[in-house]
Amino acid sequence: MLSFFLVFLFLRMQNNVLILDFGSQYTQLIARRVRELNIYCEIYPYHKIPEDLSGFKAVILSGSPFSVRAEDAPHPDLSQIRGKLPVLAVCYGAQYLAHFFGGKVEPSDTREYGRANLSVIKDAEPLFENIKENSQVWMSHSDSIIDLPENAVRLASTSDVLNAAYRIDGEDTFAIQFHPEVYHSTDGKQLLENFLVKIAGTQQSWTPGAFVDLTVSELKEKIGDDKVVLGLSGGVDSTVAAVLLHKAIGKNLYCIFVNNGLLRKNEFESVLDQYKHMGLNVKGVDASARFLDALKGLSDPEEKRKAIGNTFIEVFDDEAHEIKDVVYLAQGTIYPDVIESVSVNGPSVTIKSHHNVGGLPDFMKLKVVEPLRMLFKDEVRRVGKELGIDKELLGRHPFPGPGLAIRILGDITAEKVRILQEVDHVFIQGLRDWMLYDKVWQAGAILLPIQSVGVMGDERTYEQVVALRAVESTDGMTADWVNLPYEFLQKTSNTIINRVKGVNRVVYDISSKPPATIEWE
Repeated sequence: MLSFFLVFLFLRMQNNVLILDFGSQYTQLIARRVRELNIYCEIYPYHKIPEDLSGFKAVILSGSPFSVRAEDAPHPDLSQIRGKLPVLAVCYGAQYLAHFFGGKVEPSDTREYGRANLSVIKDAEPLFENIKENSQVWMSHSDSIIDLPENAVRLASTSDVLNAAYRIDGEDTFAIQFHPEVYHSTDGKQLLENFLVKIAGTQQSWTPGAFVDLTVSELKEKIGDDKVVLGLSGGVDSTVAAVLLHKAIGKNLYCIFVNNGLLRKNEFESVLDQYKHMGLNVKGVDASARFLDALKGLSDPEEKRKAIGNTFIEVFDDEAHEIKDVVYLAQGTIYPDVIESVSVNGPSVTIKSHHNVGGLPDFMKLKVVEPLRMLFKDEVRRVGKELGIDKELLGRHPFPGPGLAIRILGDITAEKVRILQEVDHVFIQGLRDWMLYDKVWQAGAILLPIQSVGVMGDERTYEQVVALRAVESTDGMTADWVNLPYEFLQKTSNTIINRVKGVNRVVYDISSKPPATIEWE
């Protein structure tokens, strides 16, 4: 008889959706929309198609910044997919199927980017069930499908795009030139549900409760009676990972919370106090002096990240050796960390390194367990709610692993850390006092490597400039700056300048992601 673990694993594997990534900035949004339908999916680079496709019920081909007419255009072998699994080709995917299978793709007279409306929809087509003419969609391409491939049937058009959607006769292959995954496509979620549920027959069984049951069972099976050590940060990801592991292995989980000297003001003490009521075995380690020494003289963001990562590993390894017979290191790695560490075209251009992705140094001799590895940030929060974790803790803003080191542009000193901690405290506490904290996805302050002229009393000053940053987002992959009330910004600026010695100018960052990132380094 199959164990509970194997039954759950079998059920999950029979309802996977494979998303082939051609490098689009929207690929993760496709995955998020699929997960929102309670359907499990995974992203793979187009050139790393899994050899065993037996666990997949459907395939989605993503968009791409490439043109199918370019010599270096992504050109995967779909022979094991087409005609064997339902396929939905999005934007580049739609043009790929046309260009390489008998159709014609040519440059558009004008770049087709932005909102459009479906002016014609073919009757009685399951892909467009419950979607009416004039439905708004989002276009983002500079090429157009002029002629459809052989055996193709046009399903929809817009005023400017004749072949906005089509299907291939004799197989469950569908193609659309617009992006259903973005919010601007008003019926995009309905279209994805039509494809995945009505056409592909996937089950909508991927829920927080199912994830908890599955993961706890997997952890029990994998870890058994072995001991696990986990580095807590006080954030959502590591906390949810800790509670999941505690539910699975109880007292065999040992949590370590390291103070790297780059936390928010009073955070080391307040986080330890929070964990007292959760039944977790937590040890606090103050290694702030060790981290500041490792950062001395470093200004490059990647060098700072690596120094912090290496020091953390050393401190953690020292503490782990204090626990007898530890076998596993647990990490709060989440799916965006994993995806951003995999390149679509060979070695990635590094936006920022993820120190918890890619294994451990040999000297640690520990196996890695990552219970949240396949979850997006909002899914982590829903799982945390399912586990009964306190709402206030789950609502905490994300905070970078390297802490304030990457919010201090340039070299790190104890004085700069002090200044930024005070500024950050005023800003975050102000958001709470004004009932704005929960309306913001992430907020923080950045200490700039410049000084500006100011006047305080009758004296001329030459002091630091700080930037405030507040964004709204769902999972951090895209983000918009928050339009905070002018009165709040005015009061916050005055409070910072009056209370924090060393600062005489405050600015507010109104950049969105993309093209900017949330953090400055």
